[in-house]
Amino acid sequence: MAGYIAKYATKGTESFGAALDRRIHNLCQLDRAERELTPHIAAMLRTCWTLGADPALAALRLRQWAHMLGFGGHWTTKSRRYSTTMGALRRARAVWTARQHGHDTLDIDQDQDAAETVVVLREWAYRGNGWTTPGEATLAAYTREQRRTARAARATA
Repeated sequence: MAGYIAKYATKGTESFGAALDRRIHNLCQLDRAERELTPHIAAMLRTCWTLGADPALAALRLRQWAHMLGFGGHWTTKSRRYSTTMGALRRARAVWTARQHGHDTLDIDQDQDAAETVVVLREWAYRGNGWTTPGEATLAAYTREQRRTARAARATA
């Protein structure tokens, strides 16, 4: 369910319009919002409102977060109780990157949330330029030809 909601939470707000820019407090506001939304989003909104009335689901506070389709937080939030933190993810990436480059990872403190890690690359090597596969070269040539054709068509129009 979290992935499903995240799909909508990360989309631009233009799909919701102004209908869901603030909390919904009553049925009148709910009905007004539903008229401005697509049928699919309106159904998810109504479902949150309906499930929010169930005492067994009171802890989820679905009515309070109905305008966010039941998702009570920012889409990039990582709850310490539920999953992980952004700091922990950064540290894990830093450790992985350091190991990939053969660096010692002892200085990266896995237990301290506030730790900031900077990976310093001390060596740069020229790897080449251009396309790495014949397919990339063919696609680039095709794109160049399409642009030339479009420019010529505009010039003669």
